[in-house]
Amino acid sequence: MIYQGKALRASFLDDGIAELCFDLQGDSVNKFNRLTLQELDEATQALAEEPSLKGVVVSSAKPVFIVGADITEFSETFKLSDPELREWASHANGIFNRFEDLPVPTVVAINGIALGGGFEMCLACDYRVMSSAAVVGLPEVKLGINPGFGGTVRLPRLIGCDNAMMWVATGDQKKPDAALKDGGVDAVVAPELLHEAAVDLLKGCIAGEFDYQARRDEKKSPVKLNDIERMMSFTTGKAMIAQQAGKNMPAPITAAKSMERNATFGRDDAIEVEIDHFIKLVRTPQSNALIGIFLNDQAVNKTAKSFAKSGGDVNQAAVLGAGIMGGGIAYQSAYKGTPILMKDIAEEGLNLGMKEAGKLLSKRVSRGRMTPDKMATVLGSIRPTLDYTGFDKVDVVVEAVVENPKVKHAVLAETEKHIRKDAVLASNTSTISISYLAQPLDRPENFCGMHFFNPVHAMPLVEVIRGEKTSEDTVAKVVKYALKMGKTPIVVNDCPGFFVNRVLFPYFAGFNMLVRDGVDFRRIDKVMERFGMPMGPAYLMDVVGIDTGKHAADVMAEGFPDRMQHDFKGISDLMYEAKRYGQKNGLGFYAYQEDAKGKPRKTEDETALKMAADAAEAHVEVSDEDILARMMLPMCIETVRCLDEGIVSSAADADMGLVMGIGFPVFRGGAIRYIDQMGVAAFCDMADCYADLGGLYQATESLRTMASNNSSFFS
Repeated sequence: MIYQGKALRASFLDDGIAELCFDLQGDSVNKFNRLTLQELDEATQALAEEPSLKGVVVSSAKPVFIVGADITEFSETFKLSDPELREWASHANGIFNRFEDLPVPTVVAINGIALGGGFEMCLACDYRVMSSAAVVGLPEVKLGINPGFGGTVRLPRLIGCDNAMMWVATGDQKKPDAALKDGGVDAVVAPELLHEAAVDLLKGCIAGEFDYQARRDEKKSPVKLNDIERMMSFTTGKAMIAQQAGKNMPAPITAAKSMERNATFGRDDAIEVEIDHFIKLVRTPQSNALIGIFLNDQAVNKTAKSFAKSGGDVNQAAVLGAGIMGGGIAYQSAYKGTPILMKDIAEEGLNLGMKEAGKLLSKRVSRGRMTPDKMATVLGSIRPTLDYTGFDKVDVVVEAVVENPKVKHAVLAETEKHIRKDAVLASNTSTISISYLAQPLDRPENFCGMHFFNPVHAMPLVEVIRGEKTSEDTVAKVVKYALKMGKTPIVVNDCPGFFVNRVLFPYFAGFNMLVRDGVDFRRIDKVMERFGMPMGPAYLMDVVGIDTGKHAADVMAEGFPDRMQHDFKGISDLMYEAKRYGQKNGLGFYAYQEDAKGKPRKTEDETALKMAADAAEAHVEVSDEDILARMMLPMCIETVRCLDEGIVSSAADADMGLVMGIGFPVFRGGAIRYIDQMGVAAFCDMADCYADLGGLYQATESLRTMASNNSSFFS
């Protein structure tokens, strides 16, 4: 044994060939934390001191190679001062450099996921052999940073600047064929042949069949482009990246600039350039938000899995109501492996539901993501029915009928008589109280909310709503089913609108008040889209359905009359009264016509503009900053209220709910992260400036206490 640590080991195989094997004890994956970096340094030194060493093959004892850096640990490192962070980054890069400089050839066997620092370890080797089951890539821009262990230095020297810019700026994972085509790896082999192939290549280097030193020198030298070639490459590449990334995501373009600036230097000086850009990006609010999203996502998934541990298995499901939503739920369940009954009271409804499922499956086939045989199998596991035949074998029933309490009461009570006593009933209601819907049930403990977002196949979030009498076993089973469906479930407590809609409708209220005060809704849409929302509030109402929004707003007003009942008729009410329901009937705030692909295309509509002008009770002069404040304050304050009341259990749940449920911009991290980045005291000051607009704009006592204590939601 040459070296034995807790994260890796080095030992001789035969004939002077050593194997450096990553195997982080106590963890299911390998990752670069402080321990792994320290032991890589120690193992490299031990290898360098071996007089009989002829070559090194690098491998992993786990199903993955190295998934990347330990973000939980490194997020603390990022709090260091600039000089301290530079010292840390320079030290870490020195470890990779010393490995790269070993006086023998090195070959890595990439058996599984090799991302971020994991792929940068591969780049430090002379040759890369990849399993056909592996993926590689540098996804750091998705955390708002650029690679920090030499990725922007070694990759362009290996695969060319054009390819390297696209690899780094998109952060995409590369499958074997793409990685080989671009030159990111040197060979792709079947998993069972990987180790042997890597050792054979290493033996070829030792025998002089491959000039590993020339490959190494190329990585350590300036990029082989003249001034004009280099200028053309980076000018074109940066323009493409800027267009794709937009102004709110600085990491992709900064990573490209890092490559451009370091291109004329040798390795060591080039890495110092990379560190400059790395530190710059670490300090951005986008990096703070995106790393926060990463950590929050891990926390939310960990919570969901802890719920699911005690959940009963769901081997057969059913959905009540076979419209677009019911068809979407049926598709998602069947596609992910749970057969499902789809019941409706009319043949037309069943046809619509099956058509929706078929359409979604056909798209997968047309894109090469599913075979026709697989499509037939999935479609065959959705059984349409007009009665309750087979419901005695169902584990979970999801009710997705019309959003009407009386109808839901009748359907739920009737269904309960046809299912097993241990089966779970769940409602896909978007706003109606789960405790209220449970009233006619004999087994309310077996009932909860399971709120999907539309379109079901595309939206990752599912709210699992706990009513007053819902048992923990019921919650656990539905969370387990949601995970099996490929969704991210967040458990929330019951209240009007639950969490996402409760927070969304104050945002819409802010919009209605702005239009009342004479602000053009098109301008509001543009301000919020520049902020990063996928669409402005007027457009969003059209997409959701103004009739659907009207019903939900009425529920919210009844539930929270002190701040969600208004003393004026809003523009959304006027649209509803004019039967302008949005995309569903072609007229709302905008007019809609199908484009060549059959998708609704938005155009301005003079009638809507006149309606908005007539709805204005005043013409208040507002800046874009005022618009942003008046839209965000109600959403953020209501999110805090949900935390205070225990509707959501954590700030992580709240922010991930908004990111996944309404498309809150990831680079802002969520409503709670938005408050934190502004500073709680500054947020309260901003709220005070608009407090005369009503209860939606008044900071909570909890916020004022946090402000006085100079505390934050995320440490």
